This record gives sequence, structure tokens and C-alpha cells, in this order.
Amino acid sequence: MRTPAALAGALVLGNSLRVSESLIRRCAADGRRVFFDPTAFDWVRVLEADWRTIRGELDRVLEDRARIPNFQDISEEQRSVTQDDRWKVFVFSVFGTRIAENCARCPRTARLLDNIPGLCNAMFSILAPGKRIPEHRGPYAGLLRYHLALKVPAAAHQCRIRVNGIDRHWKEGSTMIFDDAYPHSVANETDEERVVLFADFERPLGNILGAVNRVALAALARSPLARRPIELLANGER
Repeated sequence: MRTPAALAGALVLGNSLRVSESLIRRCAADGRRVFFDPTAFDWVRVLEADWRTIRGELDRVLEDRARIPNFQDISEEQRSVTQDDRWKVFVFSVFGTRIAENCARCPRTARLLDNIPGLCNAMFSILAPGKRIPEHRGPYAGLLRYHLALKVPAAAHQCRIRVNGIDRHWKEGSTMIFDDAYPHSVANETDEERVVLFADFERPLGNILGAVNRVALAALARSPLARRPIELLANGER
């Protein structure tokens, strides 16, 4: 049970995020954009050019699946959308805190992630055959989400993400960038797993909005949303 101080802190954070998100939606040039053109981000080319190396490190991680935690075991907030063992994550970074052991196991991936300006969270997101993730939304529009497709089922048209009513499909070696603060769901209706390199990064904004956004992100990084996963990962949940 949360203490009164923790509840008060969560309320203050929630209000701050809502105010900041409202400013982004109303004032940023792309504040209501859902999907973004990957070619607008120079660093995307760097990661796509080396995607097979990242895939090789992923394949070695997948050899020891018993060590890969379920997403809800790392982040309590995910329990509302997943309760089984069919969505696993291998985490590199949580709100800017690197998970040193995992980065050491995938050194090239970790170095490539350093190319993403304002990187907050990064992981391999592993979706088992038949897994569905119901509609939900991310915590805050001041982040954008990046997917680099590493393993895509042969029946790619049966494996999709729907963001704000728009369906997209992954292609190995290619990028998808979207605003995950919009409602989104995922379905892998195939008999193969789907894996992406998943990252959240600071949304590019102008000087004033950018400063407001960085304050909000710093508050998020100090919140239980970030601190609980970091503690779990530091204590051996890899």
C-alpha cells in the first residue's frame, strides 16, 4: 500500500505530466502526430545499417530464455495489459540508467543505442506467438517510441501494431517511430515470435517546450515508475 507521501507525490507528478503534455499537444508543430518519418532522424540510419549485428546479439540472448524476465515482473504498471510469460524484455536502460550487465552482454547494441539523443528506455521486446496486448497508452507524450524490427514472422501481415486507430506492420531491419501516448495495441497472430529493439527517447521540441519537457522527464526518472524497475534489475532480474 502506498504511503500518504507516495500518493501525494504521484498526484503532483501526474498533474505536472498532464500540464506538460497539454502544452506539447497544443503548441508543438508535430504535437498531434501519431507516426513519424524515420528519415527525419539522422541516427536511425546508423542503427539500421548495423541491424544484423544487433540481431546476432539478440540471438545469443535468446539462447538463455530462462534469464529473460516477463515485462510485468520488471514493471508493475504492465500488469494491466499482460499477466503471462509471452511478453519478455531484455533491458538496456531505464530512464537513463544503464543496466550494466545487460549492456556488457550486448556491447555493440549498447554502443549503437548511444547514438539516440535523449535516450530514456531501451530493451529487446520479445512477443511470443499468439500474444495480444490490449489497448493501453504510454505515460507521457514528451517521449517518442522507436522500434527497430529484428525478428518478424513470415506472415508479417498477421503481426501488427495499432496506434490511435492506424495499423502498421514491422519489416526486418526497418524502423517505426510513433507517439505511444496515444492508445495502442499489439497482436501477433502467427506461430512465430516477434522481436524489436524498443527505445523511448526525448521528443524533439523547441527551446521553451524542450526545457519544460526535460523537467517533466527528470521527475519521471525520480518516480517509482523508474526506480522500481531499476532496483529489480540491479537485484538480478535480467
